[in-house]
Amino acid sequence: MNLVNLESVSHSYGPKPLLKDVSLGIEAGDRIGVVGRNGGGKTTLISMIAGNLRPDSGRVTHNRGLHVGVLSQGDDLDPARSVGDIVLEGRAEHEWAGDAGVREILANLLGDVDLSAPAGSLSGGERRRTALARLLIGEHDLIILDEPTNHLDIEAIDWLARHLSARKSALLVVTHDRWFLDAVSTRTWEVVDGAVERYEGGYAAYVLAKAERARIAAASEARRQNLMRKEIAWLRRGPPARTSKPKFRIDAAQALIADEPPARESVELVKFATARLGRTVYDLEEVTLHAGGPGRGPQVLDGCTWQFGPGDRIGLIGVNGSGKSSVLRLLAGTVQPDSGKVVRGKTVRLAHLSQELAELDPARRVLETVEEIRKFIQVGKREWTASQLLERLGFKGEAQWKVVGDLSGGERRRLQLLRLLMDDPNVLLLDEPTNDLDIETLNELEDLLDGWPGTLILVSHDRYFLERVADRCVALLGDGRLSMLPGGVDEYLQRRAAGGALSARAASGPASSGTAVASAAAAPAAEPGLSAKEERELRKELSRLERQLDKLSGREAKLHDAMAEAAADYGRLAELDADLKAVQAEKESVEGEWLEVADRLGE
Repeated sequence: MNLVNLESVSHSYGPKPLLKDVSLGIEAGDRIGVVGRNGGGKTTLISMIAGNLRPDSGRVTHNRGLHVGVLSQGDDLDPARSVGDIVLEGRAEHEWAGDAGVREILANLLGDVDLSAPAGSLSGGERRRTALARLLIGEHDLIILDEPTNHLDIEAIDWLARHLSARKSALLVVTHDRWFLDAVSTRTWEVVDGAVERYEGGYAAYVLAKAERARIAAASEARRQNLMRKEIAWLRRGPPARTSKPKFRIDAAQALIADEPPARESVELVKFATARLGRTVYDLEEVTLHAGGPGRGPQVLDGCTWQFGPGDRIGLIGVNGSGKSSVLRLLAGTVQPDSGKVVRGKTVRLAHLSQELAELDPARRVLETVEEIRKFIQVGKREWTASQLLERLGFKGEAQWKVVGDLSGGERRRLQLLRLLMDDPNVLLLDEPTNDLDIETLNELEDLLDGWPGTLILVSHDRYFLERVADRCVALLGDGRLSMLPGGVDEYLQRRAAGGALSARAASGPASSGTAVASAAAAPAAEPGLSAKEERELRKELSRLERQLDKLSGREAKLHDAMAEAAADYGRLAELDADLKAVQAEKESVEGEWLEVADRLGE
């Protein structure tokens, strides 16, 4: 059944046409993700589909009796009404409390919010989650969501994706969260140059299909240029030459996969990072840390010993309020531990992108603001100018001469990140770097970071970006430790679902009165009978074994390279093969020791 139709719709803001003669429709059961550059017309498109904006020309028609639920980027919450009244719309407690679906929505979106609190007392993130909960509790034929994952942590985003996938409503969602797009959408619309390009499948399928379209277009252009050259040659020579036509027998998907470059030359980057940083970057020695300062606020770390080495690319995961930003501030030196010691390498050159926007001179031009830091920078094996990097991060042409005071919040964040990179740091601490960035800019940032040699510690709720940029994941699970997650985000979610971590509220104290959910289960303890000292010793041993494994992996990679170079020297090849087997045997032994220690610690 057709729910919404757009017929030859056009719309402009000032001289800029956002949509030109767009015709499309939404069927019952459609699950559509909308992508495109910031300012390209995504919000305009969904506003017209929702019926909140009239097009300049063309027609938008809704099926009779259509119920549309919309989550816009702003909200209309009455500051005087309570959260419970807004979300539950006056339902009696016995009515909503007996509905498992309502309880699930409240538990996952408003578990830390007092339902009796007035909306005017809520933070921006709490207001956003309140508006989302109100929408999901209602019944709709079509749900339209504009950036629904803003202010949600990884666990809540995972729940929202599963919840939306289980609903029967049609779905139209605008988001820069590519993992979320893949999880909920079966079709993708790209708003580009006033048109809406349609693709089957989620984000991954869209990327492959778009690459295939580009490949076909490039092949067509190559054929056209070849024909032109032949025509010119014929005109010069007189009689036409006999030439055979090129044969294209490459399967598109196979070609894309076969030609896929590695995301990073990890061994080479670590080698560069070690040269720039030496062996020590950050060593935490029995560090205790509270989020609000010594003895104040929730405890983040409790006697934690950990090492961040050269070339590490680590994603730091945890629920909102678990202390991720506090750990970054600890490493940056802006907060001090309650006890213990943070050893910082002598050669560390730090750049810290926090969630707060740094003050920039509003009267200066964008390019001038970057060039005052540095005009050129070496990233990997290539030198970039400030202007080239600005273009990669979305400041094209005249945008480089905009006045800083006229920039949006997202543009300021991009400019702040670029200034940090231009200062040529060898350690990057990034706290939610993807906020307000569109997908194309995220792709450019990821590509830029792929060639950046140094230590990277990242906090982000953008799961796709986290898994794309980081090589390892470490979690704050509410037990005062940093826990290695060999299985990445999936392992983190499994441990959370199994009660293997404390929530931020459970770690810091009881929930506020009126909260409609139970607190999380306690974290599993280490092996019974271990004293605090024994546990610390085991953790040191675990860190030692991990460093040893990293070294053995490096030796293994070097031996593989040496064997490739000595392919014709059978004597040398036999020696290298014997060395490789010895390294692999030692690595297997160390891995066994690591598993034993990890098992004793309950990890």
